[in-house]
Amino acid sequence: MMSERKASNVLMPEIKDDLIDEIKKMKVVTPFAVASKFDLRISVAKDLLEELERKKIIELVSRSRKTKVYKVAA
Repeated sequence: MMSERKASNVLMPEIKDDLIDEIKKMKVVTPFAVASKFDLRISVAKDLLEELERKKIIELVSRSRKTKVYKVAA
């Protein structure tokens, strides 16, 4: 018998105003910070941040091989 696991959200959440408002309150926006705050997988958080960047809600500040750091667009 398999034990049940808590499934993190695998699908990208709908981008709603309350989600955007919460992200705008963050000083530094990283995939890990978003994944922790909204209980998402890192890969889903990365996709979400890339979508927000395409919509000009956040801007890329710094990028390394492993992570990206964003800030709220002015």
